[in-house]
Amino acid sequence: MHDTGTVPHSAPAPGSPAPAQDPASAGTGHLPSPERGMGSRHARRFGLPVATALVMGNIIGGGIFLLPASVAPYGTISLVAFGVLTVGAIALALVFGRLAQRDPRTGGPYVYVREAFGDFAGFLAAWSYWITSWVSNAALAVTAVGYLDVLLPVHDSPWLMMTAALVVQWLPALANLAGTRYVGAVQLVSTVLKFVPLLLVAIGGLFFFDPDNLGPFQASEGGALGAVSASAAILLFSYLGVESAAVSAGEVRNPRRNVARATVLGTLGAALVYLLGTLAVFGTVAHDKLLTSSAPFTDAVNAMFGGTWGGAAVACAALVSIMGALNGWTLLSAQTAYAAARDGLFPARFAVKRRGVSTFGVTVTVVLASLLTVYNYMAGTARVFEILVLVTTFTATVPYLLATAAQLYFLVSGQRDRVRPARLARDAVLALAAFGFSMWLLAGSGYAAVYQGVLFLFAGVLVHAWMSARKARA
Repeated sequence: MHDTGTVPHSAPAPGSPAPAQDPASAGTGHLPSPERGMGSRHARRFGLPVATALVMGNIIGGGIFLLPASVAPYGTISLVAFGVLTVGAIALALVFGRLAQRDPRTGGPYVYVREAFGDFAGFLAAWSYWITSWVSNAALAVTAVGYLDVLLPVHDSPWLMMTAALVVQWLPALANLAGTRYVGAVQLVSTVLKFVPLLLVAIGGLFFFDPDNLGPFQASEGGALGAVSASAAILLFSYLGVESAAVSAGEVRNPRRNVARATVLGTLGAALVYLLGTLAVFGTVAHDKLLTSSAPFTDAVNAMFGGTWGGAAVACAALVSIMGALNGWTLLSAQTAYAAARDGLFPARFAVKRRGVSTFGVTVTVVLASLLTVYNYMAGTARVFEILVLVTTFTATVPYLLATAAQLYFLVSGQRDRVRPARLARDAVLALAAFGFSMWLLAGSGYAAVYQGVLFLFAGVLVHAWMSARKARA
């Protein structure tokens, strides 16, 4: 029997808000249902493969194609940082899996934080995540244009580059507007198309692996711990997206089972691609060349198979990867706003679903990202754009920190209906590890990102005040 994704019938936590009603069902006495808008033939609930693809697709964007060159200055000790980060990411994935089993509603971190700490904390989690989604989409689109230029030269015309960036954003948005059936299909196909070539490079690299290319184990000064920490700061945000299945839990079949599995499988799959791909590039491209490389996977393909066709192949893989990430992040942005609107914390229009998707949420996301993209190209400078992207490295991790704190709250408060006593010790260790990992993510974003991110985050307080006043008046 499939779980319907409704709210568990356990009593609410002491001091936590009562479950709010869907604006569309206000006065009916019924709890919000994630099935709303799922009756269309264009809406389809995600199975385990699509949910896993959503996690992998959102974790693996375009950054992987530059990662080996980014960490090369620290030497192969950066692989140790990869291992440490993977452990932290898996702990975070397991915590999200536990939370989704307990409350499988759409919204992910927002849902858990609001239940534990109330409306204001829940709003901050939703606001922070929503900002991250559409600003990141603009950044992904600009990155995609750089890869597109390898195939179709567009760099000579700012107008052509801007148009290309807008097209790259709107195509995934149209797939979202068409319904969850098409979102799932695009996500599954794009994940396979980008996973296969990356894995082929990683496995193929084993046959061309030359230890002499690795260079020094520790290439930087400052000691081993400093090298691990410095390379980890670059790699930290490669794992953003582990929460993807939890955010869309209401659209996943049997969410209490599949969200946890998809989260762990997707994170493990992404970690495998990251680690093997970086190792393959380290072993096929000479260290001194890698230090100055702007396309390390291209250099690796050319070194393995000869010729200069590697650039086009890697550019195609990168474009597919970014389109898949845009498809997934557009959905998550709309889902987070939907969950908050369902509880009266975002405008009610975000809570209206058609074909399984909040069409208003998707439209607002792509319009805001498009405006930011246009401003980036029209202003002729990337400074403002870079600042906003830097801010998202902070805002993306705020919901992680709050969600892991919510899990610790549920564990420590002794709510027996929410925590199995036999799993208490194990879940507590996982939650503490995930909390520490989230703190590391925040610290790794840097002083400027934290300072600017806090200002950006608390700008939402005015929105919360306005929505709270409307809610009270109603």
